[in-house]
Amino acid sequence: MGKDAFGVNPETVTRIVREVKVAKDMGAEIAIVVGGGNIFRGVALGAAGMDRATADYMGMLATVMNALALQDAMKHEGIVSRVQSAINIDQIVEPYIRGKAIKYLEEKRIVIFAAGTGNPFFTTDTAAALRAMEINAQIMIKATKVDGIYSDDPVKNPSATKYTNVSFDEVIQKNLKVMDATAFTLCRDQKLPISVIDIFKENALKNVLLGIKEGTLVNI
Repeated sequence: MGKDAFGVNPETVTRIVREVKVAKDMGAEIAIVVGGGNIFRGVALGAAGMDRATADYMGMLATVMNALALQDAMKHEGIVSRVQSAINIDQIVEPYIRGKAIKYLEEKRIVIFAAGTGNPFFTTDTAAALRAMEINAQIMIKATKVDGIYSDDPVKNPSATKYTNVSFDEVIQKNLKVMDATAFTLCRDQKLPISVIDIFKENALKNVLLGIKEGTLVNI
């Protein structure tokens, strides 16, 4: 949403796509799980008191809209991508099929996974971890508003310490906030490294792929 209150900001989407393009041009096979907070949080007040499952389904639809915006921006940058949705909306996007997703990645197309896991009560973090396992990803990169993992909220506590490298066990022992527990447990059990980077920092994604210290790396 960029600097807007809510919705899709074209400049922000284009900037993110160009960062992804750099990574793609380096030869990386890339799959993206997109959230929907920029849309759904805008109606969250109106959803107050709503049934949780209903609200979650609305959030899934928001991720589909974001996935389409991302795909459109990629098209303008000369990137071929495919959107696969965990809920069936056949006239708009493909259904999620693991084999096809892997085939697209082998063909150097970017795959955008939409609609989370397709189930209420699960976050897009969990969807990202699940899809990462299914496509045999080497690393899961969480691009967020903070440039890594801190001992405390750096916005509220300026003296919070940033971790460059941290183990899964340390995250649990120190109760560090990385992602929701289900997603984190999936990654830990499958020994899938997690890199947390700042989505607004230029070349952050590129640096991760080059092995340059960037954000925080969570590993075994």
